[in-house]
Amino acid sequence: MFEGREPIYVQIAQQIRAEILAGTLPEEGQVMSTTQYATTYRINPATAAKAFAELVDEGLLYKRRGVGMFVASGARERLLDQHRQTFFAEVLDPALAQADLLGIGVDELVGHITRTHPRRTER
Repeated sequence: MFEGREPIYVQIAQQIRAEILAGTLPEEGQVMSTTQYATTYRINPATAAKAFAELVDEGLLYKRRGVGMFVASGARERLLDQHRQTFFAEVLDPALAQADLLGIGVDELVGHITRTHPRRTER
């Protein structure tokens, strides 16, 4: 499971963020404990604890003393906002700059989106 170049605690944090974003970890839902993570994924409990601490610092998780870790209220919306900002900055803005260089106007862009992704216009 943890095969990337990034440290395992970073991969755990990314996995939990993805689960929150997808809604598989709902707000106020309990997250697996560090011991459960360590046992399930055969890692050091301190590694899981480091990932959880990062997510607590970001306001995505919180701890209920003696009960466990839970997804914070508003966590999904915060992640959606972050991902939207990243999408515009890293994907759309460069694509629009390229469109400008190619002389592709707004009408042509909107027409292309409407033709190739008709479900997008329904939102």
